[in-house]
Amino acid sequence: MTTRRATVCACIIARDEERRLPVALASVAFCDDVLVVDSGSRDRTVQLARDAGARAIEQPWRGFGAQRNVAIDNAASDWILEVDADERVTTQLRSEIAAFLADGPDGIDICAVPCRDLFVGGRLGPSAKYPKYRLRLFRRGAYRHDERLAVHEGLWAFGRTWAFEGDLEHVLADSLWEAIRDALAYARLEAEQLRGPVSAGARARGIVVRPFAKLAYRLVVDGGWRDGWRGLAKISLDCWADALVWVLARGDSGDGPAPSHYSQERVRRGPVRLLAIASGAEGAARAAGWLRAARAAGADVALVTDAPAAVNGDLHVRPLARLTPLRLIRALDAEAQLRGVDAFVPCGPRERRLTHLLPPELRAPFGALDPDTDPAEAERLVRAATR
Repeated sequence: MTTRRATVCACIIARDEERRLPVALASVAFCDDVLVVDSGSRDRTVQLARDAGARAIEQPWRGFGAQRNVAIDNAASDWILEVDADERVTTQLRSEIAAFLADGPDGIDICAVPCRDLFVGGRLGPSAKYPKYRLRLFRRGAYRHDERLAVHEGLWAFGRTWAFEGDLEHVLADSLWEAIRDALAYARLEAEQLRGPVSAGARARGIVVRPFAKLAYRLVVDGGWRDGWRGLAKISLDCWADALVWVLARGDSGDGPAPSHYSQERVRRGPVRLLAIASGAEGAARAAGWLRAARAAGADVALVTDAPAAVNGDLHVRPLARLTPLRLIRALDAEAQLRGVDAFVPCGPRERRLTHLLPPELRAPFGALDPDTDPAEAERLVRAATR
């Protein structure tokens, strides 16, 4: 008995992309269907899409999220692969997607792809927070985009997330001028969607304090210095755009909370996510056993360890060369890109101390669990506390 391979539709939103669209279309030619939603191109974008065999829908611009939802509503395949006109699916990622569609694991309705930025002729790594996972492959009908957001309309996973290894390449900018122009455009969009009162103090922190703190964090903690002058230019441009958001922000009058940007309200739904941190073969094996029991109780689990060889292939494991503060921060940042962590399980005193050094945005809502806690009881406690 043969099992039918799941089908996939590549969905692309575009406007005036005749220069980059052909490469994107060629990279998704393996898909069963290709759909381009055009928002009023004045060049040959629509014609190029149709010449390549894609379906092209002309839809006046309604916002990033709304345009993507138009594509979702017009897709007919089992799965949807979202790709932008300035992106391309690499050969490795294409092979992984094909294998997943042919024989994917049960219980998965969304997948993350590593996004590799190409910036002024070079590939960026830590300066662009690589692997910078993006949730781009998902089961049709399982997810939609938030149309209230003018920018950063990405999805949040509500269950176990499958992580691919092959890259989705993104042509971020071919020149510094193009990078500056794009950063300015996104800063304007971000400023428009800020909600809440903007005090003089908040504006000063946003223009001065936050950008310099971000520059130091991205260069040192993320290791952005490793990308050389391109990395420094990319991070500096991001920090400049951060400051510009607050220069342009008007906000709302009233007594509500102060606004924050580059953020999106996470809707917590689905199984709780428990992430164990373990050092050494003995600790990794102990953590793996605990996580398997927690998974049997309904939790979504993952392990960060410097001894991945001590764990067989039935768990999601993020390996580390050594368990150090900076390496742990980078590993947890990557895991948070896949799906938010509800609680940590530090499997030793050193691991527990390291969780106290995490920046606020990486701390789990429930905090840390004692690994001696019964896994089923731990899952119940975290679920009750974080919902």
